Amino acid sequence: QLTIFFVSAFIFSSLDYISSNLFDHYLLRRCGHCKKLAPDFETAASRLKGTVPLAKVDCTASPDTCGRFGVTGYPTLKIFRNGEDSSSYDGPRSADGIVHYMKKQAGPNSVTLRSEADVEAFVNHFDASVVGFFSGPDSAQLAEFLKAAGVMRDHFRFAHTINMTLGLKHGVDTESVLLFRPPRLSGKFEESVLRFTETITTHTLRRFIRDNIFGMCPHLTNENRDKLKGQDLLTAYYDLDYLRNPKGSNYWRNRVMKVGYQFASQGLSFAVANRRDFVDELEEEFGLGASDGGDLPFVTIRTQQGFKYTMREEFTRDGKSLERFLEDYFAGRLKRYIKSEPIPEKNKGPVKVVVAESFEEIVNDPEKDVLIEFYAPWCGHCKSLEPKYKELAEQLYSDPNIVIAKMDATANDVPQGFDVQGFPTIYFARADKKDQPKRYEGAREVKDFIKYLKREASHIPVVSGVREDL
Repeated sequence: QLTIFFVSAFIFSSLDYISSNLFDHYLLRRCGHCKKLAPDFETAASRLKGTVPLAKVDCTASPDTCGRFGVTGYPTLKIFRNGEDSSSYDGPRSADGIVHYMKKQAGPNSVTLRSEADVEAFVNHFDASVVGFFSGPDSAQLAEFLKAAGVMRDHFRFAHTINMTLGLKHGVDTESVLLFRPPRLSGKFEESVLRFTETITTHTLRRFIRDNIFGMCPHLTNENRDKLKGQDLLTAYYDLDYLRNPKGSNYWRNRVMKVGYQFASQGLSFAVANRRDFVDELEEEFGLGASDGGDLPFVTIRTQQGFKYTMREEFTRDGKSLERFLEDYFAGRLKRYIKSEPIPEKNKGPVKVVVAESFEEIVNDPEKDVLIEFYAPWCGHCKSLEPKYKELAEQLYSDPNIVIAKMDATANDVPQGFDVQGFPTIYFARADKKDQPKRYEGAREVKDFIKYLKREASHIPVVSGVREDL
């Protein structure tokens, strides 16, 4: 019996009860993630009824149960097999993603194939398939394959057969493992079926799958995005729909591959995606609206360092515009896209307003120590901090070596090196250590900030009190 539990409750430390406002903020912030997941979880539960039961636990009502299973964050999803805690759920959190992931969990680690029809049905799938062909049930390599499948079943599809003749049409004449890329992505620029040539171990098979599963130009989805975005990636977004229009979907993909093939050895990966799946991200991260580009793809590059580029020239059907874009990218001629508010015309207040376009000039000024707050306009803690932060800036206003600054992290790109996951997040960038910004973790009273700066600043702070002429 396989069950997935959704833990959707809250644990608060005693500090959370200091005031009702602070409690409400924690409740709303944490509950928001649970509320966001809940409708998808309910939809998935309905679709999986009779296959995999989905359940939920309220930790405010059952704290002992949640404590017994080490639940500390919310929502937490766990998979139980035969009544035992098997693993944490780390799959996608959309209804489609949960259903797809849990159906794989419900089956065996590796599906047994007994006929050519079984093989064809298994590999003719939306996702890639890993199939082992073995000489018999006592094969040592089969044992290793099944062990590896048990470890990697959460992420890849596995099947096997002990009928070697089923592999003849794929050139199999000895025990082998084949990786079948999704049929919809087959093309003339790369092989659709790859043979694993090493001795089977979990390590070697995992490396082979990881290095080859996506191919030259995979279909980027919400389910595989995290795996693909850990590299320098060019993505072409357009009205892609492999279910209703596979031929039309591959029309632009083939043009991306034709051009990308010329640059395949230069460290850039390629992908195509349905623009409707990434509307919010494209608008938020690249400033692209839903109507930008019309029926033509719009193209972005995002590097591992977080640098972003957009192709502003229209995507031509001969691929020449994409070729020029890539030539400029590799030659270092492209201007990075930076999401930024306009640089303020006036910025004479005690707290300097920083935007992405002015970050380098203000925060990374090698002559200044800079304390910068990354905030969100809707953040209650940020609003509570604002008068104290302003008072701090006023007391240090006459110090020529220290800048107290703030940046709206929802309207501006946060530079590399500053990890902002919540608000407010405060960093100190010392004048002589701009490449090593330090997160401020102390208390947030004025005296605490001043004590910190006296300890960390490159010069002893000049605390002069409140300015009268502001």
